[in-house]
Amino acid sequence: MSVKIDCKGLPCPQPVLKCKNAIESENPAKIKITVDNEAAKENVSRFMATKGYEVSVKEKDNLFVVKGKKNISAEPSAECEVCEVMSAEELSNVGSKTLVFLNSDVLGSGDDKLGAGLMFNFLSTLPELGDSLWRIIMVNGAVKLATEGSKCLEKLQDLEKAGVSILVCGTCLDHFDLLDKKKVGETTNMLDVVTSMQLASKVIKA
Repeated sequence: MSVKIDCKGLPCPQPVLKCKNAIESENPAKIKITVDNEAAKENVSRFMATKGYEVSVKEKDNLFVVKGKKNISAEPSAECEVCEVMSAEELSNVGSKTLVFLNSDVLGSGDDKLGAGLMFNFLSTLPELGDSLWRIIMVNGAVKLATEGSKCLEKLQDLEKAGVSILVCGTCLDHFDLLDKKKVGETTNMLDVVTSMQLASKVIKA
């Protein structure tokens, strides 16, 4: 079965939601979605990939055609993994997912220069959360932290290298004309934000 969806003119996260609904209801072998902005292209592509599709993208006349082909060879491994005995502390951390939600490039209000310094210190200290630190989501002005020239960029890149998932709002990047300046993390949408909050065991809003 093949599915085609026209998402031209649809704001985030509608293209991803339409993709999600089509995959969950019809489980197509092939799916093609047409979008008209970079953020939607990245979000739809990433969502298809998480659902086991091989993704290709073609651009023509300011439109992006995202095609997904079901990878039927990607079967879960049937081999059993060797389990190691965990300490009490490690056991208590199993399933612990701390989500850090940022909506500004400064921390606190009153003085932006001070707030920028506090944000740098905050991100520098996040590794102290250890293995429980799962994901960082950036929306609104916080997306500036993930772009070229940001004082905090290196700290975020270090966190990503350490295994922390970083999601950056595509609509927000587009609003600030920063889509091509993002240097860390994955472009995200409101579906990812809501789902992440649902999955997290703890949410820290800074």
